[in-house]
Amino acid sequence: MTHQEAGEHLLKRADALADKITEKQYVLQPDLIQRFGENGRIRTKQDSLYSLNYLAESVLVKSPSLFTHYISWLKVLLAGYNVSTEDLAINLNLIKQTLEEEFDNPSKALVIEYLNKGIFRMEQAETLPGYINNSMPYGIAAKSYLCALLDSDRKEAARIIEAQLEGGATIRDMYRFIFQPVQYEIGRLWQHNYISVGQEHFCTAATQAIISRLYSRWMIPTGQEKKLVAACVGSEQHEIGLRLLTDVFEMEGWDTYYLGANVPNGSIIEAIARHQGDVIALSVTMTYHLHLAKELIQLVRLHPATAHVKIMVGGYPFNIDRDLWRTIGADGYAPGAEEAVEVAEHLLTQPSSVPDMGMIRD
Repeated sequence: MTHQEAGEHLLKRADALADKITEKQYVLQPDLIQRFGENGRIRTKQDSLYSLNYLAESVLVKSPSLFTHYISWLKVLLAGYNVSTEDLAINLNLIKQTLEEEFDNPSKALVIEYLNKGIFRMEQAETLPGYINNSMPYGIAAKSYLCALLDSDRKEAARIIEAQLEGGATIRDMYRFIFQPVQYEIGRLWQHNYISVGQEHFCTAATQAIISRLYSRWMIPTGQEKKLVAACVGSEQHEIGLRLLTDVFEMEGWDTYYLGANVPNGSIIEAIARHQGDVIALSVTMTYHLHLAKELIQLVRLHPATAHVKIMVGGYPFNIDRDLWRTIGADGYAPGAEEAVEVAEHLLTQPSSVPDMGMIRD
């Protein structure tokens, strides 16, 4: 039984296993009802299901680091909701017990080995440094911009960007040194429960609106023949990173076709063929969507109208495991928008020798 088969089998069983794990946890910890109410049972199942899905994807692509990073992220997130490390430890050990009892698969030991790595990681101290500091380019402006967003002051946020542009900054500088790191920082603040989901959505929407106001300053016909099609995979809703990437390609003279989030595979294939795309950029933020990215890549390869297209991937799981793009069958990977342009250009000029840009950092 291969890693892929074991991961796929776990994905199919995950929902039923999560039910059993939740029941066991509430028998073992009856105080959870008093602490979190009946809604807590729903959340416990949801968290168990997420953990199983992340574990399955990690096994499927032979990358234990994906699961251990998820556990680090989850521990910090749950602490903000008064779920203790002990609660999480009990949950993970119940996942292990349930897999040992219920997961009928020849590769059970392999799956539990990956799970044990996550349990070990949970016991380690976690630090999540911020993404903005005064020493980085435009660091002070980025901090001011973030504060304006957190204060729900869109006008002040827009004024800060205008002031930087009037002072000689380029729009590309704003993308790289303000919009991108601020979005990362907003995600970190949400994970720590310092801001709500509503605040996170407001900040993202405000940045998208400010970006839209800048389009008239740089969006001019270029006559370039290179074409990029960009889409999020599956039901991904985290699309602003891909939007920033697409804009940078446009600034470099590419014709771009941004499809956004939640687009069916068939529609993506149709768009590539209709726009005669040279490169497709696929974004994956949630690790449990990796198998969907792999499926989409296979569909692109098999369709006669899109088989020639070069496929580039990016997003959180690829930043964790810098060889993951090879595992799912892509042609290249880049950690950010600036590097993505370089990778895409190389894919078109030297398709037989793709550089590994995974070591490049902003």
